[in-house]
This record gives sequence, structure tokens and C-alpha cells, in this order.
Amino acid sequence: MGERKVLNKYYPPDFDPAKLPRGKKTKQIPVRHMLSMTIRCNTCGNFMYKGTKLNSRKEVVEGETYLGIQIFRFYGKCTCCSAEYTMKTDPRNSDYVVEFGATRNFEPWRAEDKESDERKKKREAEEIGDAMKSLENKTLDSKREMDILAALDEMKSMKSRHATVSVDKMLAALQRKAADKEKRLVEEDEALIKSIFSNNSEVSISRIRDRHGETSNNNLKRRKISKDLSEKAAGTLTKAGLDDSDKQGKLIGGRQKPNPLAMISVVKKPETSNVKRSTNTNGALLSLCLSYGSSDED
Repeated sequence: MGERKVLNKYYPPDFDPAKLPRGKKTKQIPVRHMLSMTIRCNTCGNFMYKGTKLNSRKEVVEGETYLGIQIFRFYGKCTCCSAEYTMKTDPRNSDYVVEFGATRNFEPWRAEDKESDERKKKREAEEIGDAMKSLENKTLDSKREMDILAALDEMKSMKSRHATVSVDKMLAALQRKAADKEKRLVEEDEALIKSIFSNNSEVSISRIRDRHGETSNNNLKRRKISKDLSEKAAGTLTKAGLDDSDKQGKLIGGRQKPNPLAMISVVKKPETSNVKRSTNTNGALLSLCLSYGSSDED
């Protein structure tokens, strides 16, 4: 234990302190900073969005300055996989540049700003030794301003017109438009009908009857046909009865018995009772005739 607590140490006789290796001291300062843009880690693909607060180390970049302004480098770690990335300041564009371990997200407005800056520089370079070009550019600028003012005035007038229009007026206008359209369609239909019935006399149009009229006409026809059939049947039966009575009268002299039904039918020929009696005897024939007539009608 005594050897570890000695105050003096042994130095050999050939000891030269100038030959001792001296390491470079890195002047890195731990800081906490906030990301000024959205970056993506190249290792895991994690996005670190603008405004994320991170612990990092800051150092001065040796041998790099811009107009006497120092450039600083920052070492940070990914919030997902802890992979290291580096970024440094860009005083020329007032921005940051990602060096290693990450990729900056695309920002379209930066491209537009860059294009506008390049266009402005190109114009200034053209106008340096050419007065006519400078005058032409000024004329184009004034014309563009006048067009913008005219567009603004038109927008203001349109807005004032729209402000005076209410919902009720708009609905009334739409209803009026629909009514006019319907009226125009009705007039066109009437004109078409008139042209068909007045000018084109050669065209024959058959009228379509309704069902009620057809049924009434059919009922009348059926009644008429049934009446005719009944009259024909009655006449046929009466004629048959007369023929039978004549034959019986001729055979009386030949000593045959007379038929009482035939005698009754002959004697009471003009009366209606005789017709009724004959129709009763031959009711089957009459019903068959009536049913045959109705089936023909259908």
C-alpha cells in the first residue's frame, strides 16, 4: 500500500520530457440546439423535424471563414438509432449545411428563392452597360404593375356586386329561370302538335280508345248477338213444331194416334205460352246456342 502513496516518482537518467507525445486538445463545447430544418437519418430513415431540441457538440472549423466570420460544426445523434451526423453553418446564405450522416428534406421555396436571386443577378449584370435594356426592363415592370392594379380593381368590383346579392334574390332568379325553361318546352310541344295536325294532312293518325269505351261497345255487341241468337232459336223451334204437327195431321187418316204435345203446339202457335213451353222442352238446345254465341264473341 505504501508504494501507491509516494510523493516522488522515479525518473531514469535518460528521461527527456520533450519526447513525450502530446495529444491535440479538441475544443468541443457541449451545447443544446434546435434544428433549423427537417433532416432524415441515413442509417435508419428516421425524420427529425424542424424545431427538435437536441444535445450536441460544437467546434470551430479550422481554416474556413467567410469574410472573417467563423464557421462552426455541430455533432449530433439520431433520436431513433443514435447514429452520429454532422452539420455546419453557412454564413454566406444565412443557413446550415448537412455534411455527413443525414440528408436535408426538400423545400420547394428554397429553390424558388434561389431562382429569383439568380434572375435578379442576371438582370443587374445585363443593365450595367446597356441603357436601352434598363429602360426596357423598367417599361415591362410598369406594365406588370398596371395589369396587377387592373386585376385588383376587377376583383373589388366583383366582390361589391356579390355583396349586394342575397340568398332570396338568388333563389328567385333560379325559380324564374326554371319557369321560363318549362314554358319554352310547352310552347315547343304545342308548335310540334300544330305542325303535325295542320300541315301534314297525308299522315293518318289512329285514335286510341280507352278501355271503358271498348268495354261498353263490347257489352252492346254481346247483348245484340245474344238477342239475335235467342230469336233464331225460338223461330227454329216454332218451325220444327209446325212441321211435326203437319206430319201428325196427315197420319191421322192412316189410323195412328195423335201426339197431344204436337196438337197443343199447333193450336197455340201465336201465343207466347206455346213458345215458352217449347223452349222449356228444348232448353238444352237453346243454352248450347247461347253459349256458342258468347264463345264466338269472346
